[in-house]
Amino acid sequence: MRRIINKKTALILTLLAVIAGTSLAGCAKDNTNNDISTNNETSTNDENNTQKTEEKDISNTLNFGCTNFSDSLDPSTMINAAWCVSRYGIGEGLFHFDDEMNADYYLCDNYSVDETNTNWVFHIRDGVKFSNGNDLTPSKVVASLSYMYSQEAEGTGNSTPSQYMTYDSITADDSAGTVTIVTSKPYADLCSILAHPYYSILDVEQGNISENPIGTGPYAIVSYDTDVSIKMAANEYYWGKEVPYQNLNIIFIKDTTTKALAIRNGDVDVVENINSSNDLTTLQDSSDFNVSEATGIRCGFSYMNQKGILANEALRNAVLLALDDETMCNITVGGMYTAGYSVLPSGLDYGYQNLKDSTPFDVEAAVKCLDDAGITDTDGDGYRELNGQMINLNYLTYDSRNLTDFTEAIAVQLDSIGIKVTVNTTDADTEWNMLVSGEYDLLATNWMTVPVGDPYSYLDNWYSKSTANYCGYANEEYDRLYEELESELNKDARAKLIEQLQQILIDDAAVLVHGYYHSNMCSVASVTGANIYTADYYWITADIEPSN
Repeated sequence: MRRIINKKTALILTLLAVIAGTSLAGCAKDNTNNDISTNNETSTNDENNTQKTEEKDISNTLNFGCTNFSDSLDPSTMINAAWCVSRYGIGEGLFHFDDEMNADYYLCDNYSVDETNTNWVFHIRDGVKFSNGNDLTPSKVVASLSYMYSQEAEGTGNSTPSQYMTYDSITADDSAGTVTIVTSKPYADLCSILAHPYYSILDVEQGNISENPIGTGPYAIVSYDTDVSIKMAANEYYWGKEVPYQNLNIIFIKDTTTKALAIRNGDVDVVENINSSNDLTTLQDSSDFNVSEATGIRCGFSYMNQKGILANEALRNAVLLALDDETMCNITVGGMYTAGYSVLPSGLDYGYQNLKDSTPFDVEAAVKCLDDAGITDTDGDGYRELNGQMINLNYLTYDSRNLTDFTEAIAVQLDSIGIKVTVNTTDADTEWNMLVSGEYDLLATNWMTVPVGDPYSYLDNWYSKSTANYCGYANEEYDRLYEELESELNKDARAKLIEQLQQILIDDAAVLVHGYYHSNMCSVASVTGANIYTADYYWITADIEPSN
């Protein structure tokens, strides 16, 4: 293990040396090295700028280490790509969540809605430009939103903005500075929906969106080395506060131990989500580092694919009964999760205290459940059979937020009751594609449960009529209550419906819940403002700046 870590660290050091030696200031460039700035600089100015760049102090550069969640940066490709555009400080939305998950004005500075909650008019903030110098106009906003929906309709990408909002029309009035959205049904709070990364506003008519999306955020892409790093520069047109760093390097680091080692060695200035409790404690105990933590709205869970062998309810119940969630959360992952049995965290105000765990940890009950269902080991090889075939669950995972730790621990526990599990570790992109195609039995993931300030869209994962139901779960009562939730605008009534939906999933053993994740952001003491937010959409912001 030490040898692997040292090789990775050496790679990071080499990469940083190359990046630091070639960092560029000013406007971003595309991957063909053509300026996408709108100013007309002479060759003499180019030479002067290059000389100034070479003289720049390293303090003008921020190095950020993180997991690579998507090779593509086109938000229509998949949800991870949309999150990356927001997290890397590239794209911004009309609204922005605060830490109470309330939607604040951002690229929109005023709005109105009619009494039917279907006709929404948004005024676009004046004076905002994209990083290429183009004005942010209502027409540009409409083009960006329409792009996401057209890509979904054509099946070009896996992103599903219609999961959150459906509309009859979106129109721009550039003279009035407004965008009008007529929704196909009433929405209690469309502003919160528009704060989701699917709705980051990009100049979709310019550039290669997959590798160089052009947004209004504080930083713009200079070059992109897929799965290695992204070189970025301050957006000279940024409408907000002054961008504190001239250069930003996003460096992809796969495992948490290497992240921790990189920041301790000074190879990076900021890292997201150190998942080892020992490494995190080391950073917390040192005055050389800052650690920001947020808890409450992320749930780690595994999809149970009910289009395959896990359609058997007795098998699903036995799987859940056999798992010691408290030990896994407190010992296996070192307290990085709080144990729980619902798909919504216990800290949210959706009636967790009223729920009943239908499958509490009980190995003897798990064994009895399997035996009573005739799921036994008939050939003496140590593993049980179902319908004459040995059970061998294909368990997909990827290295993020302790998911591999959970999957390995679960495989061991299920093996003890005669259920074979094959753990397959892949990357986030591949896992998502295999989720969509249904190529799994169990699939570990970690979701933000209130992505638009409310769990309605998250609970869509188990609505049988949804295109986002990738696990094949179906329950008529769940569907009925979910459809009722869709049209219910009263907050208290919605909360009661959400409580009932949770209990149905628990009773049906529909989901393998790991627990509720504690997110973190770590930075060196010379950097301030590197905070992890309740909405895990904002990593790189203009608030991250030198502490002195």
